Amino acid sequence: MATSTAAAAAADWDPSSSSDEESPLSSSLTFDKERHVAFLEMMYHMLPYHYQSQEINHLTLAYFVISGLDILGSLDRVDKDAVAAWVLSLQSNPGDKAELNSGQFYGFYGSRSSQFSSDNDGILIHNHSHLASTYCALSILKTVGYNLSNIHSELISMSIRNLQQPDGSFLPIHIGAETDLRFIYCAAAICFMLEDWSGMDREKAKEYIFKCQSYDGGFGMIPGSESHGGGTFCAVASLRLMGFIEDDVLSKSEGSSFIDIPLLLEWCLQRQAADGGFQGRPNKPSDTCYAFWIGAVLRMLGGSQLIDGTALRRFLLTCQSGYGGFSKFPHELPDLYHSYYGYTAFSLLEEPGLNALCVELGITGFAALGI
Repeated sequence: MATSTAAAAAADWDPSSSSDEESPLSSSLTFDKERHVAFLEMMYHMLPYHYQSQEINHLTLAYFVISGLDILGSLDRVDKDAVAAWVLSLQSNPGDKAELNSGQFYGFYGSRSSQFSSDNDGILIHNHSHLASTYCALSILKTVGYNLSNIHSELISMSIRNLQQPDGSFLPIHIGAETDLRFIYCAAAICFMLEDWSGMDREKAKEYIFKCQSYDGGFGMIPGSESHGGGTFCAVASLRLMGFIEDDVLSKSEGSSFIDIPLLLEWCLQRQAADGGFQGRPNKPSDTCYAFWIGAVLRMLGGSQLIDGTALRRFLLTCQSGYGGFSKFPHELPDLYHSYYGYTAFSLLEEPGLNALCVELGITGFAALGI
């Protein structure tokens, strides 16, 4: 990957030589849609050099670009057929029936290089497909309008059960790794998109999620850990996808009895800081991405109207870059991760010209419905 024009300009920019008004890092009073489209279109054609270390996550980066353009209503800037063909080239398939029954997971690789990974002894690992990469792959395919019935979905559904553990959690990859709420979410989203739950024990997953709710109402990534914005999204979105939480649960008389909804709502609302942004945990600075992670939870619960949307918008605009994209904190360089969740946050705020989200899937409503 080579250095992009914008990245090179950022590297050469001297903050002492320009005022805040002239600075490409300075914020604007308005959401600069066209600049954001140009930023993502540039990333689609050529990733800057500092993404080299993330090559193994190439599918995830592509998800941010493709779904981001869809949110911005500019998916026509990409070759959808070429995108689908590239994603499909990263699907793992068993070499024979023995491999199919070997306890492996057959999903999607994160990148071309991870198709040929080796273990610590240098022995080639034939199958290195990953739950998160599979979620991103299916999300991209739905976004570009590819019919998921055309892929070997039964293979994914059959083999995903090899990753679920006795406590209901999921490994991200069959060769072993940490288990936490991120991978329950990926598994639930995959099964939902494929319309096949045969590979997932939803009751066990629900019980694991229940154990992750902390005394303060939020969810930690694992049982007994500190509540976290990302973990809370994974918990609530998984429960929504699995059918355990209704739409707009706050307006229902009964709601969900196995998690504490009022305490969860209070924890989420407490995450909006004095500067208008959202923090992921208490006593942490506001961060662009949590405007989605927490905002999406509030949307799923039916509590979006309880936040200060004007203050949140004002904070997010301080993180908007003159190059296009969003940064983690105000007046820093943008990155794809925070840019994507900046776009999702503005979609939640119903910014004119942006497509609405299917928040539990993390893609637009059009993509989720296959429109």
